[in-house]
Amino acid sequence: MAMTTDVHVRDLRYFVTVAEELHFTRAAERLYVSQPALSKQVRALERQLGAELFHRGPQGVTLTAAGTALLPHARQVLDAWAEGAAALESARAAARGTLVVGMSTSPGRGGLLPAIRSRFTDAHPDTVLRVRQVAWDDPTAGLADGAADVAFVWLPLPDAERYGWVVVAEEPRLLALPEDHRLAGRTEIDFADLLDEPFLALPPSAGPLRDHWLALPERQGRPPRIGAEIAGTEETYEALVAGLGVCLVATGNAPLITLGGVVTRPVRGLSPSQYALAWRREDAGRVLVRAYAEACARVVGGS
Repeated sequence: MAMTTDVHVRDLRYFVTVAEELHFTRAAERLYVSQPALSKQVRALERQLGAELFHRGPQGVTLTAAGTALLPHARQVLDAWAEGAAALESARAAARGTLVVGMSTSPGRGGLLPAIRSRFTDAHPDTVLRVRQVAWDDPTAGLADGAADVAFVWLPLPDAERYGWVVVAEEPRLLALPEDHRLAGRTEIDFADLLDEPFLALPPSAGPLRDHWLALPERQGRPPRIGAEIAGTEETYEALVAGLGVCLVATGNAPLITLGGVVTRPVRGLSPSQYALAWRREDAGRVLVRAYAEACARVVGGS
């Protein structure tokens, strides 16, 4: 068996092509080599294997018993090698590929995105990172429908078992309200004092996230009053200024809506909000998804 260990893939390709054509000149044309070079290479292979693969007679070329025995296995090796080359190319394409990062509000938060980008790009310089803004009616920021590969999201996620995530920031939920609201003069507000206030709500499609920003668990079963539905930052600001309701907002997002006429106040009796980088569990093994998540975890961990 030792004599066959160093057979080149190229030599097997030459052998299979001659076996298919049963004609050295036609096989040489198919392989883009000269006919004498092909004949010489096949002879060298036969010497290496210690067996004649072809009868070369006046009637033309035919396979020997040894050649017939080898042919299906040579084809298998070539097929496997073609699959290996295709897998290699797709891995190289992934390294040069595009990673889509979904988000509904820009993370801001102390230069988080640029810090992750620079770490990720050091490791994968050929990958294009695309940021995709997704409307508030999709709490997964593009993960659920495949529009994003990774996404910055607020927990809880709908169908949480489909996703993995790393928490990026844990922030108190503040109350945003018009500056002329009767509670705006307080430095801190008890959530119990807000149970009858009209609240701005995310669209119903936001599912558990709508419930989170309405603080449903903290209402002890009392249904919230919905003043208006909001699906974006500008809408939220306009609804607040118009006095349609109050809303909870993560500390890091407060600057987006505390423009003229709107203020935020701390609230007692609320759990914090959690901002996370998430991915689909089935993609956890993808090189670029894993690399972005690792870069994120290192930035958040300060390493």
